[in-house]
Amino acid sequence: MSYQVLARKWRPQTFQEVVGQQHVTRTLENALRNGRLAHAYLFSGPRGVGKTSVARILAKALNCKGSAEQPPCNECRSCSEIMEGASVDVQEIDGASNRGIDEIRELRDNIGYMPSAGNYRIYIIDEVHMLTLPAFNALLKTLEEPPAHVKFIFATTEPQKVPVTILSRCQRFDFRRIPVAQIVDQLRKICAAEGIEASEEGLNMIARQAEGSMRDAESLLDQVVSSLGNQLDARAIGQVLGLLDTELVLRTCEAVIRSDQAACLGAVEEIYNRGHDIKSFYRALMGQFRDLLVSLVAPESALLDMADNDLERIRALSKEGGLQKIQAILDLLIKREQDLRYASQPRIVLEAILIRLCTLGDLLSFSELMERLESLEKRVLAKIPAGSKESQKPLSSPPSEKPGGRAADWEGFLKFMGKKNRAMANILKGWTFLGLDSGTLRLGKGGEPFSSAYFDDKERFERLEKYASEFFGAPINIKIEESQGVEDDKSSREKQGVSRPIKELLEVFEGRIIG
Repeated sequence: MSYQVLARKWRPQTFQEVVGQQHVTRTLENALRNGRLAHAYLFSGPRGVGKTSVARILAKALNCKGSAEQPPCNECRSCSEIMEGASVDVQEIDGASNRGIDEIRELRDNIGYMPSAGNYRIYIIDEVHMLTLPAFNALLKTLEEPPAHVKFIFATTEPQKVPVTILSRCQRFDFRRIPVAQIVDQLRKICAAEGIEASEEGLNMIARQAEGSMRDAESLLDQVVSSLGNQLDARAIGQVLGLLDTELVLRTCEAVIRSDQAACLGAVEEIYNRGHDIKSFYRALMGQFRDLLVSLVAPESALLDMADNDLERIRALSKEGGLQKIQAILDLLIKREQDLRYASQPRIVLEAILIRLCTLGDLLSFSELMERLESLEKRVLAKIPAGSKESQKPLSSPPSEKPGGRAADWEGFLKFMGKKNRAMANILKGWTFLGLDSGTLRLGKGGEPFSSAYFDDKERFERLEKYASEFFGAPINIKIEESQGVEDDKSSREKQGVSRPIKELLEVFEGRIIG
């Protein structure tokens, strides 16, 4: 007996055997059970996910003479003939090679004949989108008013190419890509029945390479068994199929997150020596960092299509990197992809990108620094005791009068200055508001040398008075005084120690004391 490939041998023969399309098979079973049968069905979806297989199962169920409870029985004469491709009541037509109007006219002429043995004459047209427009037009009238004994089942990978006039006359089912975990389960079942010993990692590699197609996964398994025999390990499978080593991609991700530049260069050397395509590796690296980001943002979602053991490792690595660092790495990978795509020396470009990535996570943008400073300021002020001198500094106390009818709000003035002149605003945050009387704004100098001398510059001082007049709605003179209590505050801090502020700084900036 001739050898039968796994994709044909393990083709599903009942609705229960179909993998990953329960939303379709459940609806069809209910329709059969309740007698609510459409005259035309359209099955759309990616290649190898079960469209034609489900069409054949439906055809068997419609004409089954055996089990009335759960058709098809796969034992009666009608089911046997359909499985062997010998049924005169079920015709499978390839839309790619029988796409003209003459073939459709012949089909239309034949549908008037009653079924010879079954309940219906069933026409399965695969790749129906390949039919010409005249052929679709010839089919249209038949679909609109079909004989009661005729059923049409169309299958296509490109439903957008099917005219809307045809789509509107069909009951449409969209088939989905099969998740990696379900493909692995089916491959494991096949290996157990066929006496094949395959590692879990190897089956995962095959499932990922299949990209949601059960047929492709079974064909790949057939290929590696033909090459390696019944003993399969991940490395050998990768060599036979020319796949990137997933472990190598993960190791590179770990090296980037841990800022190990030497390990990154070693990974590039290994990729080059194995003969892998640099650009393919780059795409795989981007995909891996995408998975790391998703595992942090939506850890419980179904967006990570991978086996459980890989998922746990991804989650652990993503927590090690952190959201900010992983997002920054992925952003740079996306921006530099075009550089690699057109590079004459992709290896050098990849090495440069990886080295850059190793230092990227340690850099903070200016806006992030300001956010952390503001957060630190709020946290420190919140911890100052209510009776201390620091808490008595009127940072947000309102002035004593309202020139020009406008509320003299010191806090508001600082926000106003933040929009006008960020540098001045940051200096003033360290100064003390002493009062506003008769158009004179009294300010106490900050405690730091640079801060206290900042407005000694005449141009800066005049600009500050201009900003104050604009905000308060009246001419304002500014009087700068030595801040009372600065020395007292300093000695108080020396007595109390600076461990708490330093601790706050270390926490916010993720730093360490070096001296």
